Amino acid sequence: MKIKPLGNRILVLPVKKENYITESKIELVDNSLSTSQVIEFSESLGIYKNGDGPTLMIRTDTDGLPIIEQIRKATSKVCDVHVMILEPEKYAEAFKKAGADVYTVHIEACPHLHRNLQQAKQLGMKAGVALNPHTPIQSLVDVIQDIDVVCLMSVNPGFGGQQFIPQTLSRIAELKALIIQKNASTLIQIDGGVTLQNAPEILAAGADVLVAGNTVFKSENPTQTIAALKAL
Repeated sequence: MKIKPLGNRILVLPVKKENYITESKIELVDNSLSTSQVIEFSESLGIYKNGDGPTLMIRTDTDGLPIIEQIRKATSKVCDVHVMILEPEKYAEAFKKAGADVYTVHIEACPHLHRNLQQAKQLGMKAGVALNPHTPIQSLVDVIQDIDVVCLMSVNPGFGGQQFIPQTLSRIAELKALIIQKNASTLIQIDGGVTLQNAPEILAAGADVLVAGNTVFKSENPTQTIAALKAL
């Protein structure tokens, strides 16, 4: 199966809403973790109520389906797939069969977003939507009640290690206001440039989930860094 990339594909082991603990808001990103390392890290974090919730995000430039299949064989944790690809509707069923529980598509790649959301739900997955930094929050007004998680990109997608875009804070607040206004239960996930220094203000702005990559994996002691993020 040949997939048209929108950018780097991102595979996520993320949020299962009913198990989510609001004071524990972290996922991890890395380019080179093996499946065994993924499971090792995910078992050590334990940020969900029953221990079944996922804790890792894997960023990959290769076809993600085999990775999901291998992870699914090794764990029962929820697998959220953030597909940075064009025409994601063509691959939703394949990702579901591979083991995806949450299917997050980019609004920029979905001219018929409502159809994409309904497709994910009909296949038995949670429906997620990712927005690039320039995409207006108001583009979600008519579909926010159908979305389980919104991933706000706080850097321009493409590579890790970028600086957090400060304007994201106002975007988080705007999205939170929309969620409240529409009486939705949507989670807000922030992906890009998250550090121990800016995480508190990101959470204060209304974020529910932080994606932390270099902050964890390039630290001298990843375990301590994880603990510090969980303590926020």
